[in-house]
Amino acid sequence: MIRVLTALMWRDLRNLLFGSSRGGAVLPLLFFLAVAMLYPFAVGPDAPLLARTGGGVLWIAALLAAILPLDRLVQEDIALGIFDQLNLRGVTEEIVMAVRLVAHWLSFGPLLMLACLPAAALLKLDGETLHLLLLGLLAGTPGLAAVGLMIAALTAGLRAGAALSGLLLIPLALPILIFGAGALERGDPATLGFSAAISLLLVAITPFAAGAAIRAGRET
Repeated sequence: MIRVLTALMWRDLRNLLFGSSRGGAVLPLLFFLAVAMLYPFAVGPDAPLLARTGGGVLWIAALLAAILPLDRLVQEDIALGIFDQLNLRGVTEEIVMAVRLVAHWLSFGPLLMLACLPAAALLKLDGETLHLLLLGLLAGTPGLAAVGLMIAALTAGLRAGAALSGLLLIPLALPILIFGAGALERGDPATLGFSAAISLLLVAITPFAAGAAIRAGRET
């Protein structure tokens, strides 16, 4: 089983990072950096204003960047019958979704945190704000990955599933955004505990919810 899980992890990481003709993990990263580059042009070169609002803008950019890979998470494997083949080998949908959740986060979460370094320079963020932003993304991006995977599994069989996934992710991920951006406004790291708690809850339930959705789609 360990060998199977390791093979699944490498396959998922390869597909999410490099296996798509639509940019793979580069597209969310470029989107995130594009927001950081364009925002100063929209509000002007006012350094105090950029420093006061830049952290919240980067949180919004991270939330929107998490939407971009959703159409690649589940739909293609359902069409290829990958889940059916794994199920015949005794690998349940819940196990596959747990592995994919980890791979999904690894494919965009750490990259967004690295991208915060040049983005913080563009938005004139001070060291304390950058520190809180990085801690917030570390706490919140697993939750964004979890809710994205859950929604992708629930909408995989729908004709407009990709568009619907994005619309559903935004309201469900708002609590993470609110507490993450709120920590920047208050300068209080303790607020990030709420983001971490929400992320932990989403990570815990997503493999079961996503696995049940895929299984239900097969039986209908």
